[in-house]
Amino acid sequence: MNGTYTITLANCAFFARHGVLDEEEVLGQRFFVDAELEVRPAGPLENDALESVVDYGVAFKVIEKIVTGRRYFLIEALAMEIARSLAAQFPQIVRAKITLRKPNAPVAGVLDYVQVSVEHHAAH
Repeated sequence: MNGTYTITLANCAFFARHGVLDEEEVLGQRFFVDAELEVRPAGPLENDALESVVDYGVAFKVIEKIVTGRRYFLIEALAMEIARSLAAQFPQIVRAKITLRKPNAPVAGVLDYVQVSVEHHAAH
């Protein structure tokens, strides 16, 4: 297979303490991550071999480790770190689009969530 395929991990939920305000660090909140990964398999998909593709269980753990790790002030920076870490872990990823939602953003108004999306393209 010369082309690519896409894996989507949708609405991965994690409790963390990202944000600029002190209260966000004290209280914490849930963050939701979508990862859309464009993958160029290392071998033909017909071979049914896990090592050719991205193990999405491992990908979830990479996301979890970053989101629940050190505090980020900006969800944009957090999303980019997720994208870069996934691309570093899996050389088969040619593009990682990460969407991160923060439902309890400190905004003086009514909204469902604040969301950012970033894309990282592999250098190869």
